[in-house]
Amino acid sequence: MLILILRRLGSMVLIMLVVSLILFAIFETDKLAVAGKVLGPYSSTEQREIWLEENGYNQPFFTRYVIWAGNAMRGDFGQSLQLKVPVSQVLWPRLANTGILALCLFAIMIPLSLFMGVLAGMKEGSFQDRAITVFSVLTTSIPEFASATLLTAVFVFGLGWLPGTSSMTAGFSFKELVLPVLVLLLYDFGYITRMTRASMAEVMNSQYIRTAILKGLPYQRVIMRHALRNALIAPFTVIVLQLNWLLSGVIVVEVFFAYKGFGKLLLDAALFGDIFVIEACTLVAVFVAVASQFISDIGYTYLNPRIRFS
Repeated sequence: MLILILRRLGSMVLIMLVVSLILFAIFETDKLAVAGKVLGPYSSTEQREIWLEENGYNQPFFTRYVIWAGNAMRGDFGQSLQLKVPVSQVLWPRLANTGILALCLFAIMIPLSLFMGVLAGMKEGSFQDRAITVFSVLTTSIPEFASATLLTAVFVFGLGWLPGTSSMTAGFSFKELVLPVLVLLLYDFGYITRMTRASMAEVMNSQYIRTAILKGLPYQRVIMRHALRNALIAPFTVIVLQLNWLLSGVIVVEVFFAYKGFGKLLLDAALFGDIFVIEACTLVAVFVAVASQFISDIGYTYLNPRIRFS
């Protein structure tokens, strides 16, 4: 187990190094373009050259990369060109806001989707299986912007129960989280439910489950102790991978509801050309991606100790 963890940690470090080098080469190779972004499009070549010299951009490429990577490891990503504040000052609060959104979503989605998926997979081909499957396909097929528009029309303009934006201008409010969480829940709930249903149905048709049932073991005990653990392997992977999607894939929801999260920060930086914010967001997104893969691998081993990775 320890060897597996060390190997996966080594892979994480290697991936982060490669990605950071590629990212640095893309954004920092053209030094004059960087100076132009910082000083503005109307700055002269002489002004840009002076700025490059003052900020160490005339050093060799790998020397600059080592300095840049070291600063990034300490959380120093430079200053935002758009907001005129250190990148870390805006990055971490936005990341925390998306983390709150993800926590609320996971707290509802995981137990609900697993329960519905297991319920459908236990009786493959039954009415409850078909009803859950149809509902899951229907919710997954509706894009986020469409469900956001529909829910806003119903709960904001129709019933007047919920606020139409989630900008938190008057302080944190759970009420403003309802619509963003509901939109994400409708979109993502069906995918995990269908994965759980397919995995549970496959396990229920296996020989050892049939043998346990024929031996007269209580049906509930067969489900909880024998079937459920093996059926959770595939859904566990999907759930962990949702961390990547929630980090940068919720841009539509965050923009629609004016929610100040990580996805909206990344979009604003891309539209403005704020290269230092883009670099920071990319590094954070890649770190979350490799970290979630690490968690997935360890979870595999816990759910099924026979699984080993080379």
